[in-house]
Amino acid sequence: MIRRDVNQRFKQSVSSAGDRCYRSRYAQSLLFIAGLLTLSCLVPQLSAVATTPHNQALQNQPTQNQSLPSQPNLVSQAPSLPAQSQQGNQILLNGRMLPAAWAQWSAGGQRLGITEAGLSQAIGVELLDTADATRQPVQWFSDPTTAPLKLPTRLTGALRYLDITELAQRSGWQLQVNGAVLQINSPPATVKAIRQGKQPWGDRLVIELDRSAPWQVDHQKQEVVLTLDAQIPATTLQSFKPGIGNRLKAIKIEPGTNQTRIRLSLSSALRPRVWSLPNTNRLIVDIRPDSIVDHDILWAPGLRWRTQTLTVDAARFPVVWLEVDPRQPGISLKPILPNPGTLAGTAPLLRTAQQAQVAAAINSGFFNRNNQLPLGAVRLDGRWLSGPILGRGAIAWNATGETKIARLTLQEALVTSKGQLLPLTHLNSAYVQAGIARYTSGWGTSYSPFTDNEILVTVQNNQVVSQQPLGAAGSTTVPIPATGYVLAVRSNRNAAATLAVGTSLQLETAITPGDFNRYEQIIGGGPLLLQNRQIVLDAKAEQFSNAFVIEKASRSAIGQTADGKLLIAAVHTDLDGSGATLTNIAQIMQQLGAVNALNLDGGSSTTLYLGGQLLDRLPRTAARVHNGIGVFVQPSR
Repeated sequence: MIRRDVNQRFKQSVSSAGDRCYRSRYAQSLLFIAGLLTLSCLVPQLSAVATTPHNQALQNQPTQNQSLPSQPNLVSQAPSLPAQSQQGNQILLNGRMLPAAWAQWSAGGQRLGITEAGLSQAIGVELLDTADATRQPVQWFSDPTTAPLKLPTRLTGALRYLDITELAQRSGWQLQVNGAVLQINSPPATVKAIRQGKQPWGDRLVIELDRSAPWQVDHQKQEVVLTLDAQIPATTLQSFKPGIGNRLKAIKIEPGTNQTRIRLSLSSALRPRVWSLPNTNRLIVDIRPDSIVDHDILWAPGLRWRTQTLTVDAARFPVVWLEVDPRQPGISLKPILPNPGTLAGTAPLLRTAQQAQVAAAINSGFFNRNNQLPLGAVRLDGRWLSGPILGRGAIAWNATGETKIARLTLQEALVTSKGQLLPLTHLNSAYVQAGIARYTSGWGTSYSPFTDNEILVTVQNNQVVSQQPLGAAGSTTVPIPATGYVLAVRSNRNAAATLAVGTSLQLETAITPGDFNRYEQIIGGGPLLLQNRQIVLDAKAEQFSNAFVIEKASRSAIGQTADGKLLIAAVHTDLDGSGATLTNIAQIMQQLGAVNALNLDGGSSTTLYLGGQLLDRLPRTAARVHNGIGVFVQPSR
């Protein structure tokens, strides 16, 4: 009877110790998202990711290589920092080097900050909801319902640092800036007990500590590794008898010097939620499919970070999105590319965003993985880098915050001095059809043929200056004049005869809708999802393949609200592990409040970035992409 009572109290303590705080509005943590990151995403210089197969919306496109123009002394109590401002990308935490961006500055005394990504991954700090961009509430062995810690923020534009000066003093950390490395030593901690319990929704692990201690979570294949900066006594280790849970397959505990590593074997689709509680100090590890917690963080004026699980067609989808106010002073958006000097090339969005020094970004248009060139509209600062194709959906915006989402077509034709009309197929496009395509300096400094036996016609100052037949695709390149363009004549010998050297040409252009022409920035995607709050999905009309139409996959989308805000969203799978259909993402954008919305490239390309980290996935699972939409934030002075 005594043993039964003890077991019953144990089950209640494991179940109730965290459930009250788990359900609390103020205990909303982001460690589901932080768990989707590896430490590699915290350092701007890191760029290596593994690419995964990409679901091509267009197939059988030709390939082309196109080029355009001694340990320092530590201080206890408050940090003792140099007078001058410094920053770095590494933290030496209790003797282990971890990537994390940090900065030190002077503001009424020396202050030290770490990005929220660094604090989440290196220390285990959880971010809570806030409507105040200048102070970020956090939970770290603290009670968020009575006295949440509020860390002052410092926004540099691309990164947001959380001021840890008081947190370090309160926690007894020893800090030292040593060049580009911030050294942190936390007081020794001890694991007092570990308890494991099954729950209706999964499994819970409770780790009792004698004091607060940093922890890190590393997601590997079929395994999650929790590293805790605390030693575990042999007696405590021996008293814990790990078992198989509802979703937990195995637990392995590896003791070390002032460190304990806990290996959790589970399905790769699961992302445990790890969070802390005070009095007594505990870490709670919840293994459940719905580990994401709704949250709403004003990251900067005009830029809000949201997470919520939405129900569509009886399926529950965790959704991560950013709400951007393009009319907010200091906020602007532009297309971003991996290589500023060339249109060709792909890279992880993480690298492209950090290179462009944007605060936030999402992957955007489709592209050909072979030649790494765009397949759709890219207009940057009023200049077409790549023209629209197939009448597909696009989003356009300008510097005043006006936005338009609609299906877009661009029609061009040449009129010769003899009155002959020559329709053009595409402008600056890797999408190839028989006919005449036009390539300007927006494409690059030169053009190389996509197909065999193209005839290249060079036009300068509205007059044909040269014509040359070429052989095999990619066999040579032809310069594109700054004051003209190159015409690629494909399978149309009669047109070539019309374009003799010396022929004068007049270009006629028509864009539909016509008001698209007044927007400096345009990105193509497709299919169009919403117009005037109604689902207008018609993927076949935009010439997407049947396989693409019926596919369940990760999705990226951008939408416009009634008050002019932009929503950039990422959705991967529902709680059962199934991807989203195009109809699902249209319904989700409706629920988020979009009146107009556009699907963007998805699958392994789906990537949402904010402040040095990926919000929606592990960096190693994100494919390389050609272009994205970047959000620039200019901090107020």
